[in-house]
Amino acid sequence: MTSSVSAAEARVTPVPEALLHPALQTWSRVWRYLLAVLGGLVPWVAQAVQQLSSKPSAAEQRSIGTWLVADLLVGALAVGLLPLRRKRPFVIALVIISLSAVSTAAVGASILAVVSMATWRRRNWVIVTALVWVASGIASTVLADVRGVVPPGGSWYELVLNQLFSLLIFGLAIVTGFYVRARRELVASLHERVAHAEREQVLTTEAARDAERTRIAREMHDVLAHRISLVAMHAGALAYREDLDREQTRETAATIQANAQLALSELRQVLGVLRAGRASDGVEAPQPTLAELPALLADAREAGSSVELDVLGMRECDLAKIPVTLSRTSFRIVQEALTNARKHAVGASVAVRLAGEPGGFLELEVRNRMGVAVGAVSSAGVGLTGMTERAELAGGALTYGGQPDGSFLVRARLPWPA
Repeated sequence: MTSSVSAAEARVTPVPEALLHPALQTWSRVWRYLLAVLGGLVPWVAQAVQQLSSKPSAAEQRSIGTWLVADLLVGALAVGLLPLRRKRPFVIALVIISLSAVSTAAVGASILAVVSMATWRRRNWVIVTALVWVASGIASTVLADVRGVVPPGGSWYELVLNQLFSLLIFGLAIVTGFYVRARRELVASLHERVAHAEREQVLTTEAARDAERTRIAREMHDVLAHRISLVAMHAGALAYREDLDREQTRETAATIQANAQLALSELRQVLGVLRAGRASDGVEAPQPTLAELPALLADAREAGSSVELDVLGMRECDLAKIPVTLSRTSFRIVQEALTNARKHAVGASVAVRLAGEPGGFLELEVRNRMGVAVGAVSSAGVGLTGMTERAELAGGALTYGGQPDGSFLVRARLPWPA
């Protein structure tokens, strides 16, 4: 991630509730229980020292001892209920707080239960728990008074201070729980953002790979369709023409062999790129430009097609100076149009016209008389679609179709940067 993520932004990200209460590690669980036990033992010991320091009688000592043992057992029960707080935080918090009314040793467990309940950040839970906490404090004071633990002469002012101190502890427990919740939200949100960024990176990589493979497949179609159409036309001549002498037959067979070898070589290169799963292994699909247009037309004429090139409308007659992307797209459109002409109008003459100037548009026209398709060549029907896609990706447009004069016209209009 390139941009920094603030804590406020991270908290806004929705996080599943399950991620906000992760399973605790062993040490994290142990130190929480230790704090709960110590938080109960400290006031229990202070209470025991206070009660026994007043030099009670033997009967009072037995009574105090019984209460202290019962207090300790109830505190142990409260600590034993803590593992259930993650499944039933609200109920367990209420039960342990209620136990703290009769047990000083349960105070530590009740504080931990309140902190755990506060991490769920439920307003109604906090309000009800606060009321039970106050009621438990009052009940604890009344019970101590009944037992004679509270020193005589204790004023209402001291009782109010004790309740306020108890509420302060409760408030600190709630704030601690909210802080823990906020930290968990932040960490979970950051983890989710990292995971989302990783997923986006994977998708971006896959999209780039698919786009490159699509580009390579398009190049393979353009190149192989051109070569195979030449092979099919010459093979058709050998199959149907009986007036060829031995020398003409040999030349035609040599042309078929050469084009077949070129097709296999180019196919091997393209498949090598696809097999590697990337286009950066040092093997690139052929990327000809309009500078190779004369060679392309020569191949078509050698195959027996009559092809005428008209560049009178070009302000820049040097085809090698046309921008590479524009030149490559234009070459592929002309190549595919010539291939279609050979497949669908055998022997028909083809006229190629280029016109335009820098800062305007480059206009391409490939026109041929409509005729009978070569039976040996099957059409996948993607040639015209591929040409249209190339033109649109270059920011231009391509139209095609039959004309009133009986010809088939492919016309492309592509932006020509100045």
